[in-house]
Amino acid sequence: MLFTLPPMFGTLAIWVPVLFLITLAAKFWMEPKGYRLRSVIWKFVLAGVTLAAIFFSYGSLKGIEPGVSLIVVLMSLKILEAHSAREFQIMVMIAWVICLCGFFLSQDLTIALCLMIAFALLLVSLIQFYRGSSPGAVWPPVLTACKLLAQALPLIILLFLLFPRVNTGFRFQIAQPGWMAGGFSDRLFPGSVASLAKSSDVAFHAEFPDDRIPSLPAMYWRGAVMWEGEGLEWRSPGAPASIPRAFRQARKGQAIRQWITIEPHGGRWMFALDSPSEPPSGATVVTGNYLLSDHLIRKPRRYEVRSFPRISEEELRPRERKILLEVPPWISPAVRELTQSWTAGSASPRTVVNKALQFFRTQGFRYSLSPGEYKRNDLDEFLFRRRAGFCEHYAAGFATLMRLAGIPARVVVGYLGGEYNEVGRFFIVRQADAHAWCEVWLPESGWVRVDPTSVVAPERVNLGLASFLDRRATSGQTTNNAFARNLSRQPIFTTVRLAWDTLNYAWDTRVLSFDADAQQSFLTGIGIADGTPVSLIIRTLLIAPALLAIYVAWMWWQTRSRRDRVKALYERFCRKAARLGARRDPWEGPSDFSNRAAQLLPNESDRIRQISNAYIALRYSAEPAPSVLDQFAREVNAFVIVPHGSRGSERVRSP
Repeated sequence: MLFTLPPMFGTLAIWVPVLFLITLAAKFWMEPKGYRLRSVIWKFVLAGVTLAAIFFSYGSLKGIEPGVSLIVVLMSLKILEAHSAREFQIMVMIAWVICLCGFFLSQDLTIALCLMIAFALLLVSLIQFYRGSSPGAVWPPVLTACKLLAQALPLIILLFLLFPRVNTGFRFQIAQPGWMAGGFSDRLFPGSVASLAKSSDVAFHAEFPDDRIPSLPAMYWRGAVMWEGEGLEWRSPGAPASIPRAFRQARKGQAIRQWITIEPHGGRWMFALDSPSEPPSGATVVTGNYLLSDHLIRKPRRYEVRSFPRISEEELRPRERKILLEVPPWISPAVRELTQSWTAGSASPRTVVNKALQFFRTQGFRYSLSPGEYKRNDLDEFLFRRRAGFCEHYAAGFATLMRLAGIPARVVVGYLGGEYNEVGRFFIVRQADAHAWCEVWLPESGWVRVDPTSVVAPERVNLGLASFLDRRATSGQTTNNAFARNLSRQPIFTTVRLAWDTLNYAWDTRVLSFDADAQQSFLTGIGIADGTPVSLIIRTLLIAPALLAIYVAWMWWQTRSRRDRVKALYERFCRKAARLGARRDPWEGPSDFSNRAAQLLPNESDRIRQISNAYIALRYSAEPAPSVLDQFAREVNAFVIVPHGSRGSERVRSP
């Protein structure tokens, strides 16, 4: 039961599991003394108090969290009053219900493993209760429980694979998750991306089924495009318009196919490499050429998308150009003079971009996680005085400068790079990989990605944020714990972490995401073309009894083989005893024969009794231990043998 508590802590009021632990500890103290909760009045009082506490904790008695809390509280009160065998059985049943509720609250692999262990331990306690085992006999009921679960495993796999799917697999979103505050959003402001730099939470996983994997510096995961700029603060349009298929620009280059498994974030953003072409089912491509889900993403979602390195776009429409050149009115003369110096002499747009990048490269700008607080109108502070910032500062500032220079520009937010898992052959993109960059419109090329971070901190782009921070920590520029960092980078810990990430990813994509489409693909792969619900139910009803029949036949054969061997060994013992002068009569039972043979053969009396006791245990016990049969065979083999030409009466005289 203790393993059922971890999934509750994230969603239930903290006093609920604490109450359960207190009542469990109290029961261990009360039971030896014969104490239990007997008073009906106290039962009603405690029930009323806990109901009121649940109501005040959640504001209602309706919902999954109040319901599960009520079950846990009732279980706690039942522990205090339980005394009879029937009450013990009721508690085990309620505990199994709590395990199921825990799975409804969260389907994380760690929690699922804890709940499975709790379920198995409850089964062990039930087996030990019925067998009446001694307190120290722990392993026999554990082994019995493992056998029962192993016997049920084929039926579980059969039902999982063949039972008709009516929705999206085993994902249950009964409880609303608490999404990370300050995560990915459609608004960029100073510090919004830097706040995620130390977060290890997973944003999404990415697979490349065709093994066409771009280099890490080219792995820009497009999330949202921002058009409305206010200096260092940018926003996406409130309702971006979808791009009809007929108006989508032609793609250039070779497509890169990706399988993306995105974690729930409560928004509509879907990520893909630059630049996605056809949207997956349930999504659309919107203005700015990024993916947007039709519904809020409140549970993990897996989709396939193809991306192209370039888009062949036509000339900007006048209305779009006007929006992409808007700048806030408070821009200072110093900033305007800076951009005018780049455009002097009728410089081409590409030349202006290169001059701007050269400005960031040569004027002492620093890439910093903590550059200090900036406001949206602190562009002068950033460009001329402090000159320190994170990727959002450089992307927002560069886009504003480009607009001042007459070049249409916008800001793109998403993720850059990721960690490659060699065990599972997929990429893990975490919140710490969040990134912002700029896109400018060049007449001869269309939209071109420009990342000013690449000229200020090229290691951030080429090696990834984690490697960049490690190098800075090694050089003493940051104050991270060097010992913990070096320990976590040891090969053994890296291998274990990657293996665990692979298990989590397989659990999420192969088990929880096994929906109707995945089931149909599986059935097609094994040659079952007719995968209608009726046919699947019929196949299940035919295969399940067949599996049970095979299991019963196998158990019968095992029992018969064991009994035949026991019988053969005992008959061998009787023949040996007969040669020594102690012949067993046909009507004589094993106990009576052992007593008579022990009197006739006093030198072998101890072994005779051991053989007889082992035979009785093997012959008549419901489930004898395997060691008893081995001991029985050794005793029979060690029993004294009389050579074939000698007479037993020469050694033992019959009375």
